[in-house]
Amino acid sequence: MSNNAANSVVLVHGGFVDGSGWEGVYHQLKKDGYDVTIVQNPTTSLADDVAVTKRAIAEAKGDVILVGHSYGGVVVSEAGTDPKVAAVVYIAAFAADAGESVSTLIANPPPGASVPPILPPVDGFLMLDKAKFAASFAADVRPSLAAFMADSQVPWGIPALEGKVTKPAWRVKPSWYLVATDDHMIPPPAQRQMATRAGATTVEVPGSHAVYVSDPSAVAKIIEQAAAGVGKK
Repeated sequence: MSNNAANSVVLVHGGFVDGSGWEGVYHQLKKDGYDVTIVQNPTTSLADDVAVTKRAIAEAKGDVILVGHSYGGVVVSEAGTDPKVAAVVYIAAFAADAGESVSTLIANPPPGASVPPILPPVDGFLMLDKAKFAASFAADVRPSLAAFMADSQVPWGIPALEGKVTKPAWRVKPSWYLVATDDHMIPPPAQRQMATRAGATTVEVPGSHAVYVSDPSAVAKIIEQAAAGVGKK
């Protein structure tokens, strides 16, 4: 790690899960000398999640590499314009543009694309079908952990699903994107399209939507590449 590189990393989880899935990435980054903050988004609304993320950015030391997984990509797109954010990293995430939300981005899936097993809303919150969670979200995670993730789901608020980005960070900050090539939640072609649109430095790895759980070293590697990349500018 160069002395000029951003030394703080803020990790933002997506829908249906909490921040504990970042544990493997956290340990790798800590071992390599980074300060790491894991945001525990309530996933109730985009505004709430952006507010929690901005507090984490404010508390971090120095410049920040802001990382979002899945719906967390919308959160970091909105929160990443913060002056302390040096770069934004998307991990199989929605790199939303102005006026876009997860809801608009998933509205017209391409023919043959996997459709996430989202159950009808209850009290304004969404969940994934527990019986289909592993296959759709965490196919390469060990079965006992995938079952725990299914049973410990965090209800995802419809205002989070429908929250629209105003000024996307990737338009004004350097961005990196990790495409999970075996993702059954966000089709890999859609990931590539968003990464290209964002002008992101893109890496592809074999992995499910939960690649940050199943292959933390690959995820830590792209985050460290982003940190080193902004250090050279």
